[in-house]
Amino acid sequence: MRWEEYDVVVVGSGAAGLTAALTAAHHGLTAVVLEKVDRFGGSTARSGGGVWIPGNSVLPFADPIEDALAYLAHLAGEGPRQRAFLEHGPKMLDFVMAHTPLRFQWVPGYPDYYPSAPGGLAQGRTIDPSPLDGRVLGPELSRLAKPYISTRGLTITAADYRWMSLGTRHPRSLLTTARVVARLAVSRLLRRRMLSMGQALAAGLRAGLLAADVPVLLNTPLSSLDMDEGGSGRIVGVNGRFRARRGVVLASGGFEHNEAMRHRYQRAPIGTQWTVGASSNTGEGIALGSSLGADLDLMDEAWWGPSIPLSGGPYFCLAERSLPGSLIVDGNGSRFVNESAPYIDAVKAMYEHDAIPAWLVFDQRYRDRYLFAGLGPRQPLPRRWYDAGAVTRGASLGELGLPLLAKTVARFNEFARCGRDEEFGRGDSVYDRYYGDPRNRPNPCLGPLLKPPFYAVRLVPGDLGTKGGLVTDERARVLRPDGTWIEGLYAAGNASAAVMARSYAGAGATIGPAMTFGYLAALDLAADSGEV
Repeated sequence: MRWEEYDVVVVGSGAAGLTAALTAAHHGLTAVVLEKVDRFGGSTARSGGGVWIPGNSVLPFADPIEDALAYLAHLAGEGPRQRAFLEHGPKMLDFVMAHTPLRFQWVPGYPDYYPSAPGGLAQGRTIDPSPLDGRVLGPELSRLAKPYISTRGLTITAADYRWMSLGTRHPRSLLTTARVVARLAVSRLLRRRMLSMGQALAAGLRAGLLAADVPVLLNTPLSSLDMDEGGSGRIVGVNGRFRARRGVVLASGGFEHNEAMRHRYQRAPIGTQWTVGASSNTGEGIALGSSLGADLDLMDEAWWGPSIPLSGGPYFCLAERSLPGSLIVDGNGSRFVNESAPYIDAVKAMYEHDAIPAWLVFDQRYRDRYLFAGLGPRQPLPRRWYDAGAVTRGASLGELGLPLLAKTVARFNEFARCGRDEEFGRGDSVYDRYYGDPRNRPNPCLGPLLKPPFYAVRLVPGDLGTKGGLVTDERARVLRPDGTWIEGLYAAGNASAAVMARSYAGAGATIGPAMTFGYLAALDLAADSGEV
């Protein structure tokens, strides 16, 4: 077989890989993106599409790098990778906006996940892709990976979701819903194919590659990393077919759908059935890099979140945990966590307190008021959820089968009435309150459970993807345990060990670093070629 030669071969078509290829192309390098399956976008296309990058030009306020450094140091430690992310993230974003149709908007008031930590921001640093007309992709639009949850044609942004989760409880909920429906009507009238969230992000990056004439080859799984036959140890290609004159960028995702790797590296109970990551993420890039001597880190970690195990796939709980009239308990019916805590912390508490499964308990008033797992207020929960054991309903709390639940709810109701959770501090943080109900007083997160029937919904330790992988440096180069570089090999996104370490700075703290280190990998490759 003849080699197909490029300066840069990128493996994976999520945000990290597409950004790496885009950057390489605009710095004078030839590039190709290899995608394992028949659609591009990976987990990015399935995601909310939020991007967390401190100090970026979209934010409507000054955000000194010193504050962000203090924040990341508190959460993930200090190091050259953290500084590289903060220094180059804003430049990456400006580059992407200059070379794609993507535009971004600040998500008003979406706090950092730890706003009271040093350098944390209550107003938040998360930005969101503005709605994008998918027609910019032409025929390529049909090859965009499907979203995690169907929006039935509605174009919903992160800011929209916050208000729509409140059902009809707030004037802004009604206005937001009306705006979203009007957006759909206008799109249909003008024959637009409007995309939002991760769909918009993946599509916009792919549009940039189309303009730069960078191919994305679908149905091209990674099978090998090819070394220089001269014995230098340099990576020179992929699959014995694609020659990389400058280097290979692994952006092939995590290993969330690899049962063997999950059981090898992660604590039980664990499995592939609870993740919402792309089904193609089975860890080939990580495994191949490791076989060549690369160091691994954070393999026991994931971007955790309490999830409902439904027959059609897990549902990742976000707003549902913060809305008043609900609480989370273990199998005995006892609380063990601040229900509104960042989702990564909620799952860690599930493991620490042997609360797997846990149960999200709420009353009929909660169900009458709010959206739940995509269902409108008062809409009956599907019979198949009950049949699958994901939901239990009872005329009384005692009928839910959780021995201490009635006692727990009685105490919780006292906290709700006074507006202060004396056990776990739910609602104390501005982050807790973001997905609360502003019309619920005195605390938007706390409401008593009073109106039967009562519901208990099964929660398991789900995730958005794994966060452990190949150890890289501040230039995204893959390193051996002794700190030396495997020449020609780079990694970004969930194929690499996360710059966030064991924490999670804010919404989009997966995608922001993924794009930034894809960008940095390409810059390093271009510098090596003399193009920078």
